[in-house]
Amino acid sequence: MIERTKHIFSALCVALLLLLGQSAVAQNNPYVDDKLLHFGFSLGVDFLSYGVEEADSLLQMDRHGTVYHARTTAPGVGFGVGFIADLRLARHLNLRFCPGMHFGERTITYKNYSMKDSEIKGTNCTDNKPSVLCLPIDIPIYLKWSAEREVNYRPYVTVGGGVSFDLGRAKDKVLLQKTTDYFMEVGLGCDLYFRWFKLAPELRYRIGFNNMLTPTAETEKEEWQLPMGDYFYTDALSKLTNQQVSLIFNFE
Repeated sequence: MIERTKHIFSALCVALLLLLGQSAVAQNNPYVDDKLLHFGFSLGVDFLSYGVEEADSLLQMDRHGTVYHARTTAPGVGFGVGFIADLRLARHLNLRFCPGMHFGERTITYKNYSMKDSEIKGTNCTDNKPSVLCLPIDIPIYLKWSAEREVNYRPYVTVGGGVSFDLGRAKDKVLLQKTTDYFMEVGLGCDLYFRWFKLAPELRYRIGFNNMLTPTAETEKEEWQLPMGDYFYTDALSKLTNQQVSLIFNFE
């Protein structure tokens, strides 16, 4: 019993020493946050999806009596690269300019039901999943608020927004997106300080404000003709907005 008590006491002493010793750990890059302006780059994984609003039910039916119901699907996976310019405004506040480019796809699932005598026959349901290639260039600005630094880590939050220009707008797709979107983003991350650089994993959520859907009437103005059977993919929708979740690794 005495030996067991000694072991427990020794373990508690070691744990206490480790906790007390945290304050004695040397800080890496102790003055990196004092720079007025610094630069970096970012790499990230993106999860891309749409916010979908359906059109009037009469517009969802083709001449064969098939009704097209649009549904969002599991997010498509892509990746992004970016540049970071960080301006120190105050001890806990920074202004960040982070242009970047993303590569990925967004997908919509259409539930196609055969109609007969105004009744939906669920047994005749089929799924179509057209994909839209996305190659947006983002020009965002963020405010970054950081907590007090604890040895070699420092949590932070970001909020901001910007404009996005999609280079993946292709005229051979079932759905034609508009080129420009305006968005807002919020993020949560943590600066990890190493000897020669700072690494900051960050999770961001983005929501777009612009309706990205190009109606059928506008596609004709642009001299872009959909195949006859594909008009209903567009007509089944009234609004299409971009949504995105990103896991980003900032190197500064």
